Amino acid sequence: MSLLVRASLSADGLAALAARQANNLFPDEYSLQAADLSPAVRGALERLEHCFSHIASKYFFDGDGVVFDHLHGDQYAMWLYLLSNELHALNGPRDACKKLFLLNKALHGCDLFYEVELPRIFLLVHPLGTVLGRGRYDDYLLVYQRCGIGSNHDIYPSLGKHVTLRPGSAVLGDSSVGENCTIAAESLLLDRDLPANSVYIGNPRNHLIRVKQDKEAIWRI
Repeated sequence: MSLLVRASLSADGLAALAARQANNLFPDEYSLQAADLSPAVRGALERLEHCFSHIASKYFFDGDGVVFDHLHGDQYAMWLYLLSNELHALNGPRDACKKLFLLNKALHGCDLFYEVELPRIFLLVHPLGTVLGRGRYDDYLLVYQRCGIGSNHDIYPSLGKHVTLRPGSAVLGDSSVGENCTIAAESLLLDRDLPANSVYIGNPRNHLIRVKQDKEAIWRI
């Protein structure tokens, strides 16, 4: 492939693998074909390259270029989201988008609907039980397991750049999270604005906010 991505499979191989996996999981009357996914593969790989190039981990960027291993769970979860979202943006078959979404949910236990617009730069860290709903997201989003972004009374939150969701944290409703903020483990931010450079710990009834200075070391900025 012409992209600067050293992938464990070719572009055609990635499309064929996702199609086979989806068909094994959902053997219904609609058989997903690699050709259904191929139009979205290049765009998804370009987005993956841009995203991975900002991650300071040898498993994503080894100093010479971007590395993508389809057998790396976090990477493959990110890939399936990118592929489904790119296919949706190209007005690809809706059933194909849905099957990729459900495949990701089955394989990795995360809910990343193909219509949700995640930022160009994000990182999922073993995202079991994570649900990222229709909020507004910005770059350098770091998300761990069992995290949630969701609505309250049909209002979704917005997140600034360099937001980190620690394990078990959630941001719901009419919340605006400023730049360089962390939602601490097992914490819930509900219908509340959080100023930039903050660490939020607790829940609506009992919480504290601490100052945060440094950005997460995982990012190549």
